[in-house]
Amino acid sequence: MKQSSLKSMPTWLPFLAGFALVIQFAGLGGWQVSRGLEKRAAQELYADDSGLTTWVAGMEVRPYQKLRVQGRFDGQRQFLLDNIILNSRYGYYVVTPLILDADNQLLLVNRGWIERAANGLAPVLPAIDAELVTVHGRAGSLPRAGYKMGAAVSPGSAWPKLAVYPTIAELAAELGQDVQAFVLLLEPDDERGFVRHWVPEEMGPGRHFAYALQWFAMAAVLAALLIWHWRRRRAELRSTHA
Repeated sequence: MKQSSLKSMPTWLPFLAGFALVIQFAGLGGWQVSRGLEKRAAQELYADDSGLTTWVAGMEVRPYQKLRVQGRFDGQRQFLLDNIILNSRYGYYVVTPLILDADNQLLLVNRGWIERAANGLAPVLPAIDAELVTVHGRAGSLPRAGYKMGAAVSPGSAWPKLAVYPTIAELAAELGQDVQAFVLLLEPDDERGFVRHWVPEEMGPGRHFAYALQWFAMAAVLAALLIWHWRRRRAELRSTHA
């Protein structure tokens, strides 16, 4: 039964499946190249040491742009971003809202990393003054996970609130008001922060280009095998009809 079904299979079907795989492998290689170029551009932006720009509401910012912002820290409503690994140790990013002006506009400030206690309990954050301050940092974003399950912010009314890879919109919902579309990464020399080592994503462009080369190589090898098999089949058909 199996042999008859195999014999009835169209001879072009394996070639079609193989051709589809070649296209898929090449597409994955192209995606890796584009990601590598994005990472390279991010590294170049981060390496840009141009001067500080005073941020004002509505101003567009580029990734990793150096900014100077005035406001008051809201130490009563802070977030602890869980599951952040630094030097093989688990901990949290401390994200504190900065009240920008009389209209109570908010900007989220990532003040850095603190280690998780051995007992697993959330740390007690030191008090932070609510006086008007000027903070320096870089325009950044919240850490992202490839996949996450469950609610981003732990239920409950107590602050600081634990969160696992939340979006800005999810944190804004917890705060009950809109926040700016970027996160300020507090400068490493600011004494109001914790451990900070801001760099673009650890997986640099070179790794993406290496993966791209692997995908392109697989596509080329499979394409070569398909061409060889197709030529061999044509030769067999010719010898049969000769």
